[in-house]
Amino acid sequence: MMDINEIREYLPHRYPFLLVDRVVDINVETKTISAYKNVSVNEPFFTGHFPACPIMPGVLIIEAMAQAAGILGFKMLDLKPADGTLYYFVGCDKLRFRLPVTPGDRLVLEARFLSTKRSVWKFACRASVEGKEVCAAEIICAERKV
Repeated sequence: MMDINEIREYLPHRYPFLLVDRVVDINVETKTISAYKNVSVNEPFFTGHFPACPIMPGVLIIEAMAQAAGILGFKMLDLKPADGTLYYFVGCDKLRFRLPVTPGDRLVLEARFLSTKRSVWKFACRASVEGKEVCAAEIICAERKV
């Protein structure tokens, strides 16, 4: 398990773009991670998306999955951003949205490492609320030295 203080060591993101609140399980041997984001009505994006019917923007769900995958990648390499490595989100395949995410939801984020080739990493990712899949995609990240 990783709390927010440890997560901040593995992700360069900060408010309002740090979208992982807690890592529940991470296993370098099976190359998997399970984390979550508590979705609050106080999120800044809800003031404009959509005020009368607040829905978490899909691109932020994708970003949350990518951040969970990034933590997994860092753990697999036994590195942190402070070591001079970052992961950049470069794309996704097989993206599907199934249900909206609204204030009060706990967005569960799961990622599984699929492959790496020339510093380009691919992860199978899934986001769910109360056991129901809300989004799934293969997230592609590029590892870069900074």
